[in-house]
Order: sequence, then C-alpha cells, then structure tokens
Amino acid sequence: MKALAGCLIVFFSLFLQTLLAQQKQSPNVPPTLYGSVSSDTTAGAPISLSITDAIDRALRYNLGLILSEQDTRVSTAARVRALSELLPKISGTISESVQQINLAAFGFTGFQGGPAIVGPFSVFDARLRYTHTVFDFRFLHELRSASERVTASNYSQQDIRELVVLITTDLYLESLAGGSRVEAARSQLKTSQAVYDRAVNLKETGVVPGIDVLRAQVQLQGQQQRLIAAENELAKQKLNLARAIGLPQAQEFTQSNQFVTDPLNIPPLEQTLSTALDSRPDYRRAMTLIRSAEESRKAATGRRLPSLRLDADYGALGTNPTFAHGTMLVQGTLLIPIYTGERARAEILESESLLEQRKAEASNLRDQIEYQIRTANLDIQAAADQVRVAQAARDLAQQQLTQAQDRFAAGVVNGLEVTQAQEAVAGADENYISSLFGLNVAEVALGRAIGSAEKTVKSFFGGK
Repeated sequence: MKALAGCLIVFFSLFLQTLLAQQKQSPNVPPTLYGSVSSDTTAGAPISLSITDAIDRALRYNLGLILSEQDTRVSTAARVRALSELLPKISGTISESVQQINLAAFGFTGFQGGPAIVGPFSVFDARLRYTHTVFDFRFLHELRSASERVTASNYSQQDIRELVVLITTDLYLESLAGGSRVEAARSQLKTSQAVYDRAVNLKETGVVPGIDVLRAQVQLQGQQQRLIAAENELAKQKLNLARAIGLPQAQEFTQSNQFVTDPLNIPPLEQTLSTALDSRPDYRRAMTLIRSAEESRKAATGRRLPSLRLDADYGALGTNPTFAHGTMLVQGTLLIPIYTGERARAEILESESLLEQRKAEASNLRDQIEYQIRTANLDIQAAADQVRVAQAARDLAQQQLTQAQDRFAAGVVNGLEVTQAQEAVAGADENYISSLFGLNVAEVALGRAIGSAEKTVKSFFGGK
C-alpha cells in the first residue's frame, strides 16, 4: 500500500506539473510565444544546448517575436500614411478631347447667321498640379499620435523579447527538473532492485518471511512505473522547449546547464522599483500610449480649427500640342469650420475616453510591477530557505534508508521499514528538485519584473 500510495503521489505530481504548464499559456501570454519558425535541419548526433544557446535561438525563431516585428512595420506604415497628409502632392496629366456642341440644347438660339452646331473641335491640355496642406491642426496631431504609436510598438516588441526570454528559460528549467526527476527515479529503482535481491537472498536463508519479498517486489515495480512516467514527461518537456526556440522536433539534445543553488543578492525595493519603471518596456509603452491618446484628443479638437491649403497648376492648353499656350493657376484656401454636424464633438469624447483608459492601464501596470517585484523577492527568500531545508532532509532520508537496509539485512526489522525509508527518500528528492526549480524560476521572475530578463538569466547561469 505504501508503494502504491507513493506511485500515485508521483503520478499526481506529474499531472499537476502538466496542468500548470498549460495554465501558463494564459490570455496575458500570447500562445504564439510557445511556437516558432524552424529553419534548421536535424543534426545526426545529439547537440549540447546551454540556456544561453536556447535564448539566442528563441530570439531568432520564436513566432511571437517574428509577428511583433511585423506589427511594428504596420505601425510605421500608419505613421507614413499620417505624414502623407501634410506632404505636398504633385501629379501630371496629359489629355486631349474632341467635342461637338449643340448650342440650342443650352438655350443659345437666335444668333444672327450663326450655326447652332459648334465643332467638332479639339482641346489639348498638358499640366502639372501641386497641392499642399500648409497647415492643419488635425493632421499635425494625428501625425504625432501615429509617431507615438510607432514608439509604443517598438516598446511592445522589446516586451515580447523579454517574454520570449522568460518562457524559454522557464521551459529550459522545466526540462532540467524533469531530467533531475529521471535521475532520481533511476537511483531509486537501483536501490529498490538491490533491496529486492537482498530480500530474496534472506528469504532463501530463512531470515525473513515471504511477505517481505512481495513487499520489496511491489516497491520495485512502483519505482519502475515512476521511471517510465518521469522519462515520458521529460521527453514532452524537451519537445515543448524545442517548439519555442525553433529546434526541429526530431533533434536530440542535452542540456549543459544545471540548477543554480545560490540566490543572487536582492537590491532594495525602492531601487528595484525605480529601475523597473525606467527599463520595463511594457511600462514605457503604456506611458507612450498616453501621449498618443493626448495627441489624438488634440487632433479631434483640431477639426474645429482653421486650415490652410495651397493649390497650383501649370501647363499648356490649346487645340493641339503645336498651338498650345502656357496657362497657370495659384490658389490659396483658408478653410474655417463653422458647423461639422457634431462630428468633432464625437471624436473629442471618444479620444478623451481613450485617454482615461490609457491612464488607468498605466496606473494599474505600475502597481502590477511593484507586486511582481515584491512577490519575486518573497519567492526567492522562501525558495532559498526551502533549498537548504530540502538538502538537509534529503541527506537525513538517505541515512535513514541506509540504516533501515542494514537493520533489515540483520533481521532486526521487516521490509516495511525499508519501504517507508525508500518513500521518504523519494519524497525528499522531489522536494529538493522542486525547491531548486522554484529558486531558479523566482530569480528569472525578478529579472523580468525589473525589465532585464535576458541580462539576468545569462548572468545568473554564467553566460556572457
């Protein structure tokens, strides 16, 4: 029963990890960040993959980052479109027409001796036209608003980059934890095999009853199931990592980094928060969107203000190109809006609503950043303590197992004590792996909260 309970605990733990991994793909994290565009071919032999290599690959091939680059191009195109409203426009036309007119149809009758039908005659016109909105408050502020949106899009791309680093590191650490669980399961299986072999030998010599052999065999099979489940979970975790960084699914790889056991020094909260507000791309994007909304409101107000337009043309006009003469026109127009059908008022209301929304989003994001920093600090402190306790507990559990095996071999106790000691070792190993995983994830989360995930990860794991 103890072995069965231990096996169920392991299966539930693996199921819970899978569920948590699925929940990470929340609405706040675009699913595209877990995909990639692979451009490499599969190498024949397994490759060594460090966490720095994984991040560098993800920054080249991750689908979310590639799509964000295209979004930036779209924002740039919108700015160019807004700029075009203020730039001069020059066009050229060449036309020639042949007409015959019935003057009577227009009321011209009774001419003395004059014909009622005029023509046919031809008109040739070759002309350059120039139009320029010299000044328009609405177009000017729309251009400034579009420029701020381009800046916001660039910040958004930088934020996506931070998220890619965070997700890649998290997937890499999950695979490390999976590999550690596989190694622990193999070690526990080796111990269970040794206990079973000794139980068989002791039964043959009459030292222990047959129930101890059955108990050891159940424990051995339970460890075999744990190993199978852990290996399967590790294989899926590696596939998830490969999908995010653009590595071909068939490519075998080994992870060259290991968990870091010592936490970094945690700077003071005020310093960390100040650094985050200066460097977090999502917060800078939120502030940029506020400025964009302010410009949009000014653009809506500008619809009520006068605008100045210049039109000019020059060309040759005549019956044909040979008998054409130069003609020109220069016209300046001052447009003074008097009544726009409440359109300006509607746009002002809409832009004011958007501005208040952007301000609320930025305020909420600031509080969220402080929350993320505080929780990351708490997680680092708690995880560091858990690592120390889990390490001591694992050593004690191993000593307990050794003593239980010696007592069992001496015939002092039955196999139940050995089984309990084996389950204690399995639990201690799992606690140690989970605490190491939690410490490393918390360090990366703090780097993300500050706005320097890539730098933090590469520094934390010994990268450049």
